[in-house]
Amino acid sequence: MHKFASTAASIVLLTAVMLAQQTYQPKFPGDPARSDKEAATLGYMRVVLNAEKIYKQRHGVYATSLDQLVGQGSFTRRMVATTRGDYKVKFKGTAENFSLWLTPDQPGPELRAFFTDEKGKITAEETKTAGPLSPPVSAKD
Repeated sequence: MHKFASTAASIVLLTAVMLAQQTYQPKFPGDPARSDKEAATLGYMRVVLNAEKIYKQRHGVYATSLDQLVGQGSFTRRMVATTRGDYKVKFKGTAENFSLWLTPDQPGPELRAFFTDEKGKITAEETKTAGPLSPPVSAKD
């Protein structure tokens, strides 16, 4: 019985190690995310970019708050929250432009900080807050 328990424990431990070592599986060709959390964050940013595009088409100006984006494209009331999992959202908008930052609680290679604005380019940083001059996000990262 002792040998069986030892073997079972070894299998459980080996399975746990294998699961921990699994790498991120891209969600689509060219996916620049490095983790599922980054994929969700980048998806959120794309929804905001699309919502701002629609808002500008309808009103001639950009939304100045996330609240104004509710109902634009697929932007929902729930998306106004400034905490998104492991990320904090910062939005700044005027009629002429907007900026969006998503910064992780614990930045690192699989939880980068992101930035975008009305130009639509998403940039990232591993160790600090991202901004317009940060490197662009790409599948080659």
